[in-house]
Amino acid sequence: MFHVVLVEPEIPQNTGNIARTCAATGATLHLVHPLGFSLSDRYLKRAGLDYWHLVEVHQHQSFDDLRRRYPEDLFFFATARRGRRYTDFHYPPGSFLVFGKETAGLPDALLEANAETCVRLPKRPAARSLNLSNAVAILLYEALRQQGFPGLE
Repeated sequence: MFHVVLVEPEIPQNTGNIARTCAATGATLHLVHPLGFSLSDRYLKRAGLDYWHLVEVHQHQSFDDLRRRYPEDLFFFATARRGRRYTDFHYPPGSFLVFGKETAGLPDALLEANAETCVRLPKRPAARSLNLSNAVAILLYEALRQQGFPGLE
C-alpha cells in the first residue's frame, strides 16, 4: 500500500479528514512533528469520525528521522510551486506521498533536494493552492488507480 506523510500539519480538521481517507484506502499515515495541534484535539477526532481504529499512524520527530527509517523507499513531494503534473508519474506500491503544512507547504531546501520527484496538482495561476486534505485525496487516489485499486471495492 501507500504512505501519506504530513510534514508539520497545522489544522486538525485537515489531518482528521486525511486520516479518514487513509482509513478508507488502507494507506499508512505518517505525522512529522512539530504538529500545530494535540492528537487529542476534539476537531481532529471529530473530522476522523470513528475511523481512527482503521488507520496505522506513525509519528516522527523530523523528516530526517522518517527518511532514515525508510532509506530504500521512493518519496514523492507534493508542491504547488514546481514539479511535473501528478499524472506524469508512476507510483509504485509502498511509495511515500509527502505533503507540507497548510500555510507554507514543504521547505524549499527539501523540494530542491528532491526536484526529480516533485509532484504538482494543476490549478489556475491565481489560486495559491488546494486544501491539504483535497490534495492528499487526489494524489493518493491516482496512485491507487494506477495499481487497479488493490483491496478496494
